[in-house]
Amino acid sequence: MDNPHDQLPFAHGGPPLHAVLRATPDDFRVDEQLGYVADGEGEHVLLTVRKRGANTDWVAGQLARFAGVSPVAVGYAGLKDRHAVTTQTFSVQLAGKPEPDWAAFPHDEVQVLASARHRRKLKRGALVGNRFVLVLREVSGDREAAETVLAAIAARGVPNYFGEQRFGHGGANVERAEAMFGGRRVDRKTRSMLLSAARSQLFNAVLAERVLDGSWDRGLPGEIWSLAGSRSWFGPEPFDDVLADRLVRGDIHPSGPLWGIGDTPATDAAGRCERRVAEGEPELVAGLQAADMEQERRPLRLLSRELTWHWIDAATLEVSFELPAGSYATVVMRELARSEK
Repeated sequence: MDNPHDQLPFAHGGPPLHAVLRATPDDFRVDEQLGYVADGEGEHVLLTVRKRGANTDWVAGQLARFAGVSPVAVGYAGLKDRHAVTTQTFSVQLAGKPEPDWAAFPHDEVQVLASARHRRKLKRGALVGNRFVLVLREVSGDREAAETVLAAIAARGVPNYFGEQRFGHGGANVERAEAMFGGRRVDRKTRSMLLSAARSQLFNAVLAERVLDGSWDRGLPGEIWSLAGSRSWFGPEPFDDVLADRLVRGDIHPSGPLWGIGDTPATDAAGRCERRVAEGEPELVAGLQAADMEQERRPLRLLSRELTWHWIDAATLEVSFELPAGSYATVVMRELARSEK
């Protein structure tokens, strides 16, 4: 089955390279950035954990078993790639239990690097972002054009698509969402996953339209503006020098809909684009509204921080950058290189 994610338009002319990404988990390194430190006291313990080729949920379950607590006593801020080497924080509520010897955690692919007491359980989404160090191997293509694309990504960012992970193999989660909206029963966890896939499909479709017309990083009349680093948004309002300066500084971004009850708040050209996409996906729109999802917004533009790169050799390129929470390293890399499976 073709992956519909491969059909999304590019912002910088299309990838000039072909490469193998994730030849091994060590080629995809992720370090979580919480944005705060442990309190130093409390019934929870924050664990800094490095895992290689391991699923986040599985690690959480193994930590609970090792500590002798219920799985619900373990928290984490976000799911991390399995086929990678990732460093992230878990919280474990001990509630009077003795603290185990974390250095004796019995899994070779998981290492507890540090521990500290904390007052609260770590909640999903409670992170600032992630730092990525990615190695592309067996690289071929136009190296000079690659340098140009990397400079464009550093200067302008990339379209903030939801990554293909959101949609399941071959994008099948969208079809499963339509079946759920048609009456197929699913469990609570699956329902949440499919609702997210439906919203992501509509968002990506709007963003694709905005990439094609060149407005993904500059805005349109009737724009709703997303405030960087938060879920807040405002507008529409007349575009003036103040907004223009905030846009250039990365303080605000054009936004797209995470669809729910009611109509989009965007007006004029921005609103027409969003309504046109919604009219083309009536089953998804109706299903999300029937599920009582609220209208929310997501930035159309994704800016990386501290983007650097260097050629290890003629066929190996290392790229590193930081991204805000909720964004995907793969949507940055798709502008640079087509991944050879």
